[in-house]
Amino acid sequence: MPTARSRVLVVADRTAQSPELIAAVARRAAAGPCAFTLLVPARAHGLARIMDPEDQGTEEAEKRLAAAIGPLSEAAGDEVAGMVGSYEPLAAIQDALNLVGFDEVIISMLPARISRWLHLDLPRKVRALGVPVTEVMRDEAVVDAPAPAA
Repeated sequence: MPTARSRVLVVADRTAQSPELIAAVARRAAAGPCAFTLLVPARAHGLARIMDPEDQGTEEAEKRLAAAIGPLSEAAGDEVAGMVGSYEPLAAIQDALNLVGFDEVIISMLPARISRWLHLDLPRKVRALGVPVTEVMRDEAVVDAPAPAA
């Protein structure tokens, strides 16, 4: 009887193409059969964060998603699906878990000193939803690169 594939939700924004995340996906793929989906929450900037965050950041998130799918698919040894989520990362993860269903989550974050997600305690909040969480931290020495131009 074939082994069921675990459904793994990978959540990343500015770290979507980081070597640390690519290595984590490769390690998880080697550990057993799984299918990956990359979730990139939209991110509002400036006054849009206060005024109308739901309508902002989607284009930038789609660019990050498109740029990361190739390297992550190569690391996974299979095509990685992708989705853009809500500007609020916990809401985006809850939507994905409720609508699609995943067995585990990998959260890729910036270094601890600048990670908004870590300061929001996102990994603990996702664990409280009843799924195992793997945390991947971007190397402190690496400077964040901007999203690629269209």
